[in-house]
Amino acid sequence: MPRLAFAQSFWNGYDTLEKPVRAGVRKAMEKFQALSAAELNADKGLHLESVEKARDTRMRTIRITDFWRGVVLAPDDGSDVFLLVKVLPHDDAYTWAAKRLYSANSATRALEVRDAVALDELTPLYETAALRAPQLLFAKVSDGTLRELGIDDQVLRAARSLADKQQLDAFATLLPEDQLEVLQYLAEGFTPEEVYRDVVAVRRPADAPAEPVEDLATVIANTTTRIRLVTGPQELEEVLEKPFEAWRVFLHPSQRRVAYRASYGGPVQVTGGPGTGKTVAALHRVKHLLGRSTDGRILLTTYTNALASGLRDMLLLLLDEDEEALARVDVTTVDAFANGVVRSKVAAALKPIGDREQRQLWEKVVKQLDLPFTAQFLAQEYRHVVLGQDLRDLDAYLGASRRGRGIGLGPARRREVWSGVENFEQLLRDRGETTHLRICARAAEILAAGPAPYAHVVVDEAQDLHPTQWRVLRAAVHSGPDDLFVTGDPHQRIYDSRVSLGSLGIATAGRSFRLRVNYRSTEEILTWAAGLLAPVTVDSLEGEGTDSLTGYRSLLHGGLPLSQGYATRAKETEALVDRVRSWVAEGIAPHEIGVCARFNLSLDAAKERLRAAGIPVVRVKGQVPHGTEGVRLATMHAMKGLEFRAVSVLGVGEGAVPFAREITARESDPLQHEADLLRERCLLFVACTRAREALAVTWSAAPSPFLPSSVHSG
Repeated sequence: MPRLAFAQSFWNGYDTLEKPVRAGVRKAMEKFQALSAAELNADKGLHLESVEKARDTRMRTIRITDFWRGVVLAPDDGSDVFLLVKVLPHDDAYTWAAKRLYSANSATRALEVRDAVALDELTPLYETAALRAPQLLFAKVSDGTLRELGIDDQVLRAARSLADKQQLDAFATLLPEDQLEVLQYLAEGFTPEEVYRDVVAVRRPADAPAEPVEDLATVIANTTTRIRLVTGPQELEEVLEKPFEAWRVFLHPSQRRVAYRASYGGPVQVTGGPGTGKTVAALHRVKHLLGRSTDGRILLTTYTNALASGLRDMLLLLLDEDEEALARVDVTTVDAFANGVVRSKVAAALKPIGDREQRQLWEKVVKQLDLPFTAQFLAQEYRHVVLGQDLRDLDAYLGASRRGRGIGLGPARRREVWSGVENFEQLLRDRGETTHLRICARAAEILAAGPAPYAHVVVDEAQDLHPTQWRVLRAAVHSGPDDLFVTGDPHQRIYDSRVSLGSLGIATAGRSFRLRVNYRSTEEILTWAAGLLAPVTVDSLEGEGTDSLTGYRSLLHGGLPLSQGYATRAKETEALVDRVRSWVAEGIAPHEIGVCARFNLSLDAAKERLRAAGIPVVRVKGQVPHGTEGVRLATMHAMKGLEFRAVSVLGVGEGAVPFAREITARESDPLQHEADLLRERCLLFVACTRAREALAVTWSAAPSPFLPSSVHSG
């Protein structure tokens, strides 16, 4: 009986297909489960046929609907595995299939695909240009070394024509996956030995024979990161029912060498822009660490409850619902973990209060003591300096650095600030309350005094963690190999946290990696969103130096984002209804559409108008149960960790983005003023980069100053 496998190229487009096409896919796939190879070839409904003039003679197409065809790689060597690689409109399917060539990588032994026709057409053009180039990209690497790394003759010829990394990028969509990554690593300055260790060796089967095996079944079995083999009807049903979830935990080649390195000598840092797969890399690192030993617990942590819930679901999917393995992993927020530590040791633990209640207490402190500071200034001084440096008394505060604060304070002023700090903390004690960061500080003390509870700690969305939270994580695991694996993006820092990881005993020098390829959004959306941050400088994740989106790119393409202003909020909301209707008419399901705004009031109006138009909606304030239908409505803050085929960002107007009330006056503290503006700019960047295929950014009256100058001049 034939067996069926799915290539990642199939999943990348499956969730965009309309329901009748998906139904056709399901029907066709069920035949592969039920019929023999001879019956498949004879089935008139399936219509399995060869592709004329194909570069790969194993290419076949199958009927999905009258207008859609599936592209299948069929065995010609006596094996029984068929590989579904693409579903496309009829003519596109034949054109795509005719150009592709599948082959086994001689080094990794994995199945790869290339656009062989385009490579043959493009390479001579670059060879001509190479004659005039002052130097070539791979001039220092011999043909023999490249072949040892899996580079075959066609790719070798193309590689020898390249003068720089930009030209390599132009070939990126044409080259076989493993060979492309080998060339990318060499282009970045990695030695051939490092490339073999980090790209080739981690994918090459441990029991691989000296000579490559070419039969399709074996090569497919060697390609677990890009191909999923379905073993029966139940698994087929599950994998087609949850295609998007399967895609979300897929590990791309550029992420694998980070996640599956056998061991690191200490803390690891992984950065990259939105959609580069940092979270996926973190999840696979957990899987790798679980597989290395049968004991030792792992903490997988992040910033918010919604993100933690999403991590737990994705990890369970990645572990094939292995509850026993999952039981060794605690998936929670840093605050929840710290709270549990304190409650386990302190009988009468205090209740933490939120930001709003804290602001009210600071206002009370200023009034009671008649201090010459605003409540906002004191709250920020407490957060960034007192808690940030874990200052316990006046003497420590008098001698502390206030780097990053824009207003100088002499000893007399510092004493006044400290009197406010003491008063604030006394008010909390009188009420039987505390703050989340104070709980973290206490948890760090408790953990430091005893044995560390975890063998490994994996951190996602690290950019939003406060130094006090980092102290908790540092104390949760002993310093040493594979202690901390940290992922984040400083361009998505939407809470005002400043940290120097090195000062907290988390040194990642020599163990820092940057992911540059966006697998979520189109290049058009990516370029537009990155432009929002172009005017500013962003501090690096570890707090030393700056970070940049240079080299950040997408291999996907689509339409240009829409940016549009309206005379009134009502007209903006009316246009939203028309836009959502248009997206649904194009085949985008309501749950694949996200609508976000800075304020809940804007979402209330959108919800009312969409429902009145008969469009189902769901408010997102955490995880939405799987299968819930409806357009997702969320604040910009709640959009973190989510993604949609289409996103409409509402109310991006002057006074709202940035939100004037959240911005420190320049005269009060110029550095904090700039930090507040950057935080709001990053928030808009996060909202826009949730979109995969379509993005609309709208406002009423005057546009946000963050938007491109063309918007303002238009």
